[in-house]
Amino acid sequence: MLVVGASGALGTLIAERLAERGARLVLHGRDPARLGASAGAATVAVDLTEADAPETIVDRAVEALGGLDAIVVAAGVVGFDGVAETAGRDLETMFTVNALAPMRIISVALPSLRDSAAEGNEPVVLTISGIVSELPTAGLASYSASKAALAAYVAAAGRELRRSGIRLVDARPGHTETGLADRPLFGTAPRFPHGHDPANVADRLVRAIEDGSTSLPPDAFTGA
Repeated sequence: MLVVGASGALGTLIAERLAERGARLVLHGRDPARLGASAGAATVAVDLTEADAPETIVDRAVEALGGLDAIVVAAGVVGFDGVAETAGRDLETMFTVNALAPMRIISVALPSLRDSAAEGNEPVVLTISGIVSELPTAGLASYSASKAALAAYVAAAGRELRRSGIRLVDARPGHTETGLADRPLFGTAPRFPHGHDPANVADRLVRAIEDGSTSLPPDAFTGA
C-alpha cells in the first residue's frame, strides 16, 4: 500500500493504523528525515511539485512491494485568500499538490491497480478532498477550488474504473486539528471552531478502506 503524504499529521496516523493491520507500506513525503523515522516501511522522499514526482512515487512503490493494491493520498497544502488576493498567490503549487499530482498518481498507478484486480484483489484509492470541495468557503477560494477539482476527478474516475474492479473513495471531513492551518502556503488562517480529532478521522478513513465505502461525505465524520 502506498501512502502519499505520510509525513503529515494525518498521513502518519493513517500509516500507523494500516501497519497495525499488517499492511506492507511505502511511505511518501517531502522530508526524508521525517520519513526515516518510520521503521519497517519503504520510503520515497519526493516533492510533489517536481515534474516527474508521480512516476517516481509509483515506480518506487511497485518496485518495493512487487505490485500495488492500494493508495492513500493524504498530502495537501492550504492557503487563505479572497478574490482580491488570488492573482498574487502561488496557485501553481496549490493546484499541483492538492489536485494535479494526485490525479497523475492515480493515472500512473492504473496498470498496477488493474493487475491487482486481475489477480482477484480489491484495489482501492482513497483521497481526502475535505468539506471545502462541496462547500466552498469564503477566504479559502483557491484552496476550495483545488480540492473541488480533486473530488470531481475521483468521482468521475470511480465511475469509469468500477468495472475494472478498482474502487475510488473520496473523503470530505470538516476541519481537522492537524496543524495544517498553522502552516499555510499563503495568507493567514481565520479563527476556526475546534475541529475533528485527527486520530478519529484516521480511524474512519481506514475503516472506509476495509468496508467497501465509495464516498465519505462530511456527515460520515460526525463525532470524529
